[in-house]
Amino acid sequence: MVYRIRAHHGMCFSFFQGKGYSGEFTDNMWAMKEKLNENPEVVLLQETDDVCAHCPNNKEGRCASLEQVADYDRQVLTLCGLSAGVRIKWHDFENLVWKNILEPGRREEICGGCEWNELCRL
Repeated sequence: MVYRIRAHHGMCFSFFQGKGYSGEFTDNMWAMKEKLNENPEVVLLQETDDVCAHCPNNKEGRCASLEQVADYDRQVLTLCGLSAGVRIKWHDFENLVWKNILEPGRREEICGGCEWNELCRL
């Protein structure tokens, strides 16, 4: 199984604590986190993905915050040296996110304006 993952969700999964937009969204995040822990191949996107499928901001396959989150995706892909549509093993992507964004302290410059920012402080 290949999962469809927005690039910026590579950061979100690192900090997920069981809080979210709705119970359905949170349940899906836990389920996706378990699946990704098995290190499947993922295709990185700049559009709605398998996480967004249960998000109340997903309006008929389009994010209500499209410009903002698309910018998050672009920045993550650029800093990790990747492009949209690339297929990669989940743990390899996690490692790139950690090495290029989280460890050097660049997360907040990408998504510091996100409503969940307070949950994502190291």
